[in-house]
Amino acid sequence: QIKLSESQLSGRVGMIEMDLASGRTLTAWRADERFPMMSTFKVVLCGAVLARVDAGDEQLERKIHYRQQDLVDYSPVSEKHLADGMTVGELCAAAITMSDNSAANLLLATVGGPAGLTAFLRQIGDNVTRLDRWETELNEALPGDARDTTTPASMAATLRKLLTSQRLSARSQRQLLQWMVDDRVAGPLIRSVLPAGWFIADKTG
Repeated sequence: QIKLSESQLSGRVGMIEMDLASGRTLTAWRADERFPMMSTFKVVLCGAVLARVDAGDEQLERKIHYRQQDLVDYSPVSEKHLADGMTVGELCAAAITMSDNSAANLLLATVGGPAGLTAFLRQIGDNVTRLDRWETELNEALPGDARDTTTPASMAATLRKLLTSQRLSARSQRQLLQWMVDDRVAGPLIRSVLPAGWFIADKTG
């Protein structure tokens, strides 16, 4: 089925199915090949923000003010709050649930930019995933360019660490999961074909 999808899309498909309890890989396809992260990096970014909250270095209630020149393409939430600003928590919600690019950049600045987020990934044992640029340049996705990429295996392992291990507090794990459950841009995608009664926590790219 995946080979058929690749043929229909004229591109590569990467996937991995992982048991979150054990970390065991159940099925995989191109799991160790690099793919552009696009907007999927935003969930890892908010995981890094929550780690700073847990460490006492950040507060979800802290208000961040920004200017018109800070806005980039596709900022459906942040563009409405130029006058009053947004809290760190609101920015995370906007970045994950609405894929707001300016919200992501504002949050990225709080963790030390692309290099800071990559350093966080290394600290939690992800030696593959890398962020090199800001929104919206990171979406360039040139063939063969390793910048702003990950592998299915590395992303799955990192999400498992953020959502189930002690890398984040239980409260922060619940918050990150809820933001993913609340994703509002994935309706026409995988959510549209889920069996009745299923729910998904996701971040589209």
